[in-house]
Amino acid sequence: MDALHGIRVLDLSRVLAGPWCTQNLADLGADVIKVERPASGDDTRSWGPPFLKDAEGRDTAEAAYYLGCNRNKRSVTCDIARPEGQALVRALVPHCQVFVENFKVGDMARYGLDYASLRQLNPALVYCSITGFGQTGPYRERAGYDYAAQGMGGLMSITGERDDLGGGPQKVGVAVADLFTGMYATVAVLAALRHAERTGVGQHIDMALLDTQVAMLANLGANYLVSGKVPGRAGNAHQNIVPYQVFEVAPAADGHKDHLILAVGNDSQFAKFCEAAGHPELAADPRYARNQDRVRNRGELVPLLADIMRTRGKADWLAALEAAKVPCGPINNLAEVFADPQVASRHMVDEWQHPLQPGLRLVASPMKLSATPVRTERAPPLLGQHTHEVLREVLGWDDGKVAQLKEAKVL
Repeated sequence: MDALHGIRVLDLSRVLAGPWCTQNLADLGADVIKVERPASGDDTRSWGPPFLKDAEGRDTAEAAYYLGCNRNKRSVTCDIARPEGQALVRALVPHCQVFVENFKVGDMARYGLDYASLRQLNPALVYCSITGFGQTGPYRERAGYDYAAQGMGGLMSITGERDDLGGGPQKVGVAVADLFTGMYATVAVLAALRHAERTGVGQHIDMALLDTQVAMLANLGANYLVSGKVPGRAGNAHQNIVPYQVFEVAPAADGHKDHLILAVGNDSQFAKFCEAAGHPELAADPRYARNQDRVRNRGELVPLLADIMRTRGKADWLAALEAAKVPCGPINNLAEVFADPQVASRHMVDEWQHPLQPGLRLVASPMKLSATPVRTERAPPLLGQHTHEVLREVLGWDDGKVAQLKEAKVL
């Protein structure tokens, strides 16, 4: 039995933060009913190329972006701007334990689908709202998105190369504020479900991208609050540990520049690195023996290490440092990632039987539970693929009633 067997989620979210949350819940066994706009559906269905190819190699309407965050769900089309669509959602609510939405503040109330309204239908409902800035505060009515959260939440001020080396603010390569918000929302939903099981009382979860981004500042947020000093960008270096960064090594066989990550986490590892590098004197130098001294003297130490690292090639360094138990690693492109034997052995790619492409390969969930493994049987759905199925199964509606609403363009 799946970990969340018996939990049904009504998912009115789209794009990334909300779908990432509900995909986690679906992977864990919840029945996630994704409610989408008729004709167009989730915005990300059209966010391509690349698009999924059909049997003849032609682009379909399914963007890879959408496929990557909607597995294990069922798709129902419903126009919630119409009274009939709102009534359909309200009819589903008593049959669900969780409701997830990421509309602008106030929109759900206009439709009669806000928490205050729906809790009257289902007092145990866990209702999760995901917005850019939350349900309260001076920015609550602003539209929020990942890029803005990375900028406003400080992440871009600490991401990128140092200004004195020609750098500037840089966003992260994937939408981390969205993704982390989805992960935090997953945790919050599970906690609220546990509370509802004990008490019979649901609650409203208020998740905001900006809140999440501020929380994600982690050690650098703590650094500022403790010291009062505003941290700057450090490129590929660590703010609190030295040496913990990317180093250029000897050129590859074809002459192109090569690099590796050196991630020395403590003084013992630094001594092992110096031994493996043939420079044990550096670990004995009082300027570099302790991490706090290496951080204070990074301006002198790092150029020395950079010269040393350029004397040997990547394969040579990786072999020597791994043998010495010094944390290090290559910088892989995505082709190298998915060809990596460790990634393959951990089954980080699943194969799905999609209606448009049997054998569709997608990134798998990283959650590995020994007794209740994550689900892998339902590919990301076509738009409205399960409308008839869900309305018959959950509400007991006959084909005639479904056809009537479809003809009226409610479905």
